[in-house]
Amino acid sequence: MTTAADQQHPLHSDLGTTTIQDAAVLALVNVAVQEVENVYPSHGGTRLPGDNSPTVGEFLGSVTGGMNRSRGTSVDVGERQAAVDLTLNVAYGQPIAQITDVVRQNVIQRVESLTGLEVTEVNITVNDVTFPDQ
Repeated sequence: MTTAADQQHPLHSDLGTTTIQDAAVLALVNVAVQEVENVYPSHGGTRLPGDNSPTVGEFLGSVTGGMNRSRGTSVDVGERQAAVDLTLNVAYGQPIAQITDVVRQNVIQRVESLTGLEVTEVNITVNDVTFPDQ
């Protein structure tokens, strides 16, 4: 049975239903994060200072072509809604609460405007503070 809410939702119509996969939303989230200055995707773990060597996952991703997917970013996409979890690094000197609010608002705006999904939450973990190279 089709309800009035179904008919008004942009992903459902009399002509069919549009399903958006997690990978598509994940790609949009990654671009939205990159649009914010002084924020860097995090691999989600910790490294020792000066450790620039790739992890096994990063090495395999470079070999298999999976490096375009950010580790530390996940999405849960339903029929009408999406939830996002991000792990980020923030540049030293930036107010973390303000930067994460900008990231959150940008992710919500991009995903909602480009997919028609409602973003119910964007949870952000700040994994580290990055310092400029000297």
